[in-house]
Amino acid sequence: MLFELFDPKADLQIREGHLPHWYQPGVTYFVTFRTEDSVPDGLLRSWHRRRDDWLARIGIDPHNPSWKARLRQLPEREREYHVTFTREFMAYLDRGHGDCVLKDKALAGVVGNSLLHFEGDRYLLGDFIVMPNHVHLLVCLLGQTEIEAQCKSWKRFTAREINRALGRSGRFWQEESFDHLVRSPEQFAYFERYIAENPVKAKLHPGEYLHYRRPK
Repeated sequence: MLFELFDPKADLQIREGHLPHWYQPGVTYFVTFRTEDSVPDGLLRSWHRRRDDWLARIGIDPHNPSWKARLRQLPEREREYHVTFTREFMAYLDRGHGDCVLKDKALAGVVGNSLLHFEGDRYLLGDFIVMPNHVHLLVCLLGQTEIEAQCKSWKRFTAREINRALGRSGRFWQEESFDHLVRSPEQFAYFERYIAENPVKAKLHPGEYLHYRRPK
């Protein structure tokens, strides 16, 4: 397989932000980042409240920055978390909240070109999709590239270009990104299908999204 997958026996760094980030050089991530207005504040507060209550019930302090690292140590609970909360959050994104300016082909192209810019240099880019208010992608890091810094680079450049095109200013993307280490070929294939099926779930028409498939 061209894309390296997470090796639980290799060195791993856990870096804390608002969300903990697991870092291992040269492995593959499924990444999601979203526009600032993609989930209404009320829905977001409700989701966080229910998530925090659930974490507390299983003995994890939701206010500890390393809560996600603790959850990863409980595989059954982690699966339950993703079924209960991650899928719900992704469903929020697919409802098309916010201005959804990335329906515009030119603006979606700004994001797509940015993702492709360092292909083969900083990372190997797998499939990706630019949806009206969020982005999903598969990416395998090369060399010393670090996922959090790379996400910030993508978002900083595209926010500047998109705001300029729209005559706007201010934050375009949510500060944090969601990054998931890919652990198996089966999981990699699942994320490829998820990316491909995302426009269908969101009931989008051709031209309202940008889907890139890595050449096989």
